[in-house]
Amino acid sequence: MDEVASNQLLAYVRKVIEAKLSGSDSPVKPANLPDRPHGGGFVTLKCGGRLRGCMGTFSPLETVADTVRSAACSAAEDPRFCSHPVTHSELGRIIIEVSILGVPVATERPGDLEVGRHGIWIRRGASSGCFLPQVATERGWSAEEFLSNCCTMKAGLSADSWQDPATEVLLFGAEIIADSD
Repeated sequence: MDEVASNQLLAYVRKVIEAKLSGSDSPVKPANLPDRPHGGGFVTLKCGGRLRGCMGTFSPLETVADTVRSAACSAAEDPRFCSHPVTHSELGRIIIEVSILGVPVATERPGDLEVGRHGIWIRRGASSGCFLPQVATERGWSAEEFLSNCCTMKAGLSADSWQDPATEVLLFGAEIIADSD
């Protein structure tokens, strides 16, 4: 996505969150946003370098803007922060990061993932969890740490579950569009 479209998308997401926090209707999506096939999307909210919400889906809606709107509404009400939710007064300090996902692809060689390039989605039975590609880089994790931490922190599985053939590991790329700090 070019810089103009990226800025329009970020402005739209900010308006969506503002509407959600104030209880008003979502804004109309910009008509000229480019669209393309995608594998879902996530919206991450940070304030002062701390996570304030991150939600998304691997089930894309009709357009990228629709998928991102849904993710933004969910991120503004991330249940991990229900005792200290995002407020309208902090919205001006919130840094927004939009991740437009590629289609996840199952791999039989999870350890071959490229840190910083691949996100992971780990599924086994009713358990699942994911990390966006930037998480491993931000935390300085190796591929094995990335996989193990996703198993334990997100999917509720043992750290080595990613090595078990009964566990499905999917890799995906993402285009990251973020506010500047």
